[in-house]
Amino acid sequence: QVQLVESGGGLVQPGGSLRLSCAASGNIVRIGEMSWYRQAPGKQRELVARMINGGATTYAESVKDRFTISRDNTKTVYLQMNNLKPEDTAVYYCNVRAFITDTSPVSTYWGQGTQVTVSS
Repeated sequence: QVQLVESGGGLVQPGGSLRLSCAASGNIVRIGEMSWYRQAPGKQRELVARMINGGATTYAESVKDRFTISRDNTKTVYLQMNNLKPEDTAVYYCNVRAFITDTSPVSTYWGQGTQVTVSS
């Protein structure tokens, strides 16, 4: 199976920065896309940033020019968050769509979530 381990959340003051990491492991033949979602209390989970295989990225309008998604060669995806605002407070989830065999359809996996709190 596929496991996703997230790290990097915490408490930061407005205007500060955090870097989230999500390491994927297990029987992954090919990754289709890696994304970050977030869910604030009382709100629906929303897409924050997505990187498809090949490197193209998309961002939620609310985080453009502040957040950057990136990926290294070890199946780890990062979310660099700068100029954080109180409204960025949420649980952040890593999402990976991957193929675990050469013939299987794509499957979706979620990390356990990491809390990001932006407060003075």
